[in-house]
Formats: sequence, structure tokens, C-alpha cells
Amino acid sequence: MSTDADFIVIGAGSAGCIAAAELARRDVGRVLLLEAGPSDNHPLVKMPFGLAWLMGSKRDWRFKSAPQKGLGGRQLNVHRGRMLGGSGSINSMVWFRGRRDDFDGWNVKGWSWRDVENAFEAVEAKLQPKQMTGVHPLVQALSGLFGGNANEAPTPEYESAGTFRFNMRDARRWSAADAFMRPAEEAYDLKVRTGSEVDRIEFEDGQAKRVILIDGTILTSAKGIVLSAGSIGSPAILMRSGVGSAAHLQEQGIEVIHDSEEVGENLHDHPAAGFYYAGPRSGYGLTLSQMPAWVLAPFRYLFVRKGRFASPTVEGGAFFNARGEAGEPDVQCHFIPFMLDWRGSRFTHGSGYFADVCVCRPKSRGRLRLTSADPNVAPDIDLGLFQDPDDVEILLAGLKRLRVLMNKAEFGKYRAPEVFPGPEVSTDEALRRYIRDRGATAYHPVGTLRMGEGTAPVTPRLSVAGVSGLWVADASVMPAVTSANTNAPSMMIGYRAAEFISEDAG
Repeated sequence: MSTDADFIVIGAGSAGCIAAAELARRDVGRVLLLEAGPSDNHPLVKMPFGLAWLMGSKRDWRFKSAPQKGLGGRQLNVHRGRMLGGSGSINSMVWFRGRRDDFDGWNVKGWSWRDVENAFEAVEAKLQPKQMTGVHPLVQALSGLFGGNANEAPTPEYESAGTFRFNMRDARRWSAADAFMRPAEEAYDLKVRTGSEVDRIEFEDGQAKRVILIDGTILTSAKGIVLSAGSIGSPAILMRSGVGSAAHLQEQGIEVIHDSEEVGENLHDHPAAGFYYAGPRSGYGLTLSQMPAWVLAPFRYLFVRKGRFASPTVEGGAFFNARGEAGEPDVQCHFIPFMLDWRGSRFTHGSGYFADVCVCRPKSRGRLRLTSADPNVAPDIDLGLFQDPDDVEILLAGLKRLRVLMNKAEFGKYRAPEVFPGPEVSTDEALRRYIRDRGATAYHPVGTLRMGEGTAPVTPRLSVAGVSGLWVADASVMPAVTSANTNAPSMMIGYRAAEFISEDAG
């Protein structure tokens, strides 16, 4: 029987693009990369500020969480990219590996810091992330908060603040699709197919053999299939394919191929909450005095790659210990030198800035479950926010210290007062209410197919336990989220997946 490829990679996101490109480079056979969405060849994708319009667009899966008990029943947006580059095509391109002891703490054979460092270096050799230039003066002022890293990017290894590093090149988004996928198409004959949304995987005698698209198209692999559809998509596809909790699959009328209780469990994200500041001549915003700059912004970006449209919005931030203790940073701050509306509008009149606090290592866990065997029906996404009270208490302490740091920062003439929730919201109980009323996430969902030994659904070499010819390469395999933005670790996982697969099945 003829096959469509030796390896089929499902999902052309940050990890999938690298896994596919590296498999092709390692000459393991014909590699086909599938993407549900369209190409990323769109001006808003390449322009850093374009993410303001991309989130919530047709290039976003536009998932919603289940009502969150820890948030008084509120539902949250779960933004996930739906195009080449995946979420790496709609994110703010912030680049952090995480803390070294994040990986040691996973306690998974082959995934200590010493094990993953070379993979990070290989990815960064092509991505070449750098600190952003031309940041707002407010962001420049952050670098003096802790001293010691004034000319370097902040790091979660110790208290530090300033301008972040980004995977941009010439003030344009430089994603895994740009750095890995496209060169591999030319050099190694990697095949890429967009508009190919996957329903399920079919097995023969426990071996993954075929990919079934939602339009009924059947694609056959000779050597194996790699799931890289992300922490939402990968477990959903796996469950529709018959691998998951037997009781849950039977409820949905799905034939059980392998009973794996933990598929979809361990879902978590960085919980976050922040403060809004507004005042004349502070941050960027829609004001009469700034109108000329906004009118010129597209032309400045088009001709000299500078100005507001060259900003990914999150230009910098900090890592610090929430309680001001001598310990390691346990929260991250993202700083946006743009006026954001706390009343819900995407754009609003005024000038200001925003700073949040994210818990680096949350303890709360949720889970993902199917609501239907129909791939057109979104799964139930329970992020489990604030189910562990320690997450609330760390965020509370972080918000209190954030206020102190924002008052300490030498913002000079750009300083603006806090307008929401306002300094009068200062007691612990009032801030706890604010967290539950306004808390959200940093859009870093991970963990739904954790790797490990024993009952873990994925092995340390990223193969799906209980079946053969099937691997996972995305953030779903993280046992615990890293202590910063997750795009860089996701790419590292894609790179390591190609290493393992080429050794084990190539």
C-alpha cells in the first residue's frame, strides 16, 4: 500500500515546525507537516504590533475555558494560534528558557538542565533572539529596579528587570516557521500542507498508521506520526483516536485503543493579575497629542522598521520574589507601555501603561476533556485556576510588591497614577477579591500529556505510552510549566523530539 509520508507531523506550531524540519534534515525519510489553519504570510503576522488584531481573529482557535470556580465562574479566553507558526505567530515573541532548576525539577530522565541546554543553543543559533531596541522610556527605566543587569535582559534566575529578549529579526516576527520550516522546505524537501485539520489517528495492531482529516481525507505514514497540536489540540486528537481514560472515551462513544487515565490531566497555566496606569504623556495611547505619531506609525514601520508598530506590546518586565525575601524569583512581571482599557474595550482613549504579576510555578491543576467525539466541537478546558490557595497568596504578595516597585521606578515625566483597581484597593482581602474578579492567565497552557515514568501518558523519549509509532512534541509534555514564557521551551521540545525520533525510528 502506498504511503503519503514516512513521518506525518500534526501541527505546524513552534514545536511542530522544528520537529518536522529537524526530522527532514536528519534524513529519516519523507516528512509531511500538517497545519489546520492558513499560511502565516500576512502583514499583521510579521508586524510585531499586529498581535493586537490577531488575538481573537480567525487565525486564533478562539477557545474558551470552562467556568473557573476560582474566578467566581468566569470563563477566560484561551488564545491559540491557528496558522503556520501556531501560537508563535500570534504571541508577543518574548524569549526565556526558564530557570535551570525548572528542568531539573521535572525529575524526568534525559530532561535535566544539562540534558536540554544544547538543544536550546541549537534553536537559538537559528532564532538569534535579542533584546528589543527602541523601547519606550518607561521600559528603559525598569532596568534600574534591582541593579546588576542594567545592560542585560532580565532572567528568572535572580531578581532582575528591564527590556526582554524577543525572537524578532529586523523588527519582524521570526518564528519557528521562518527559522526552521521554510529553510527545510527548500533544503530537505519538507512537505507542508495547510488547511488540513485533523480529526483523529487510526491504528493497526496498536501502531499509529493513518491520519484522518475532518473532511474525510486519509493520509498514511510508513514510520510514524508526531502530535504537535499543542496542549489543547494534542490531547483532544489523542482522545478522539481512542487513547485516554477508558471511562471518558466510552461516554463519548469512542472505541478504546489504550486506557491512559492521565491523558488531558495536569492542565495548568501561569495565573496573572495586574494594575492599570493612566495619565497624560505617559505611555502610548490614543490621545490628540499622539495622533500624528499614530498616523505616521505604519509608514515608519514600513520604511525604517521603527515606531509603535515595531513593538510587540510587551516590551519588558521583571522577575522578583513576591514577598521581598532573599529567595529566588517566584513571580514574573510583564510590562506594556500602552494604554489598556480595564473596562473591556480593545482600544480606548488616553495614555498609560500596564504591569502584571504571574505566578512562576503554580500548584493548581485542571484538566481537558472532550464534550463530543465531533472534532468541530471544542473540548472542555478547565484551567483549574486558584484551586490551590498558595497560588492566590503568592499573587497577592506579588501585587503588593509590584506597587512598591512601580513607585520606585524612575519613570520621571512619564509616571502616571494607578487608575485600576486603584491604590485604595490595598487590604489583603480586597486584593484577593480583585484577583478572583480580574485574574486571568499568561496564555501558557501546558501539561496535558505529561512525560515521565509509570502512569504518565508520554514516555521520557516522547513516545505515547501503550501504542507504537506515535510521539508528542509540544508543551503538553511538560510535567510542570517553566518559570517564564513558554515559547522557547516549546521549541526546545520540538528539537529534542526530532533527536529522539530519528534515533528510535529513523
